[in-house]
Amino acid sequence: MGVTFKEKPVTLAGKQVQVGDQAPDFTVLANDLSEVTLADSKGSVRLISVVPSIDTGVCDAQTRRFNEEASQLDNVKILTVSVDLPFAQKRWCAAAGVENVQTLSDHRDLSFGKAYGVAIEELRLLARAVFVVDSSDKVTYVEYVDEVTNHPNYEAAIEAAKAAK
Repeated sequence: MGVTFKEKPVTLAGKQVQVGDQAPDFTVLANDLSEVTLADSKGSVRLISVVPSIDTGVCDAQTRRFNEEASQLDNVKILTVSVDLPFAQKRWCAAAGVENVQTLSDHRDLSFGKAYGVAIEELRLLARAVFVVDSSDKVTYVEYVDEVTNHPNYEAAIEAAKAAK
C-alpha cells in the first residue's frame, strides 16, 4: 500500500498490521514521561489515533474529534500517538481543553511507529492512521490514510470502536 505526504511517496518502517492480527506491543511516553505499553490498557477497547504532529491543522482536528466522541464510547480508551515531545502534547491538551484522549509520545525510539508500520523513514514522523484493538488485544479495525495530510474516516473508526468487545 502506498502512502504519500504532500503527494510525495514515503517509506514506512515496520510491518503493517491487519484486522485479525494480535496487536503488537509498544512502549511510548505519557505526558509525565512515564512509560506506557499496550498492556497498560488491557481489558478495554482501544481506539488508537496516529498523527504526524498534534500542532498541525488536520492532527488538531482529528484529536479534537475523537475527544468529542469519547463521551459516547463506553469502555473505550482513546490514545493519540505522535512523535511530538510529551511536553508539547501536554501543553497542546491544556490549551485545547482535551481531557478524554490520552496523548502519547513515540519520539524516543519509534517503538509504536515500527510495531504498527507507520514510521515515515524520510521525515521521522508517524503516518496518519487509526487502529481499533479489542479488550483481548486483537486488531478489529485498521486505516492507513493514503495521503498523510487527509483526514481519516472518523465514522468508520467510531463504529468499529463501538462494535469491539
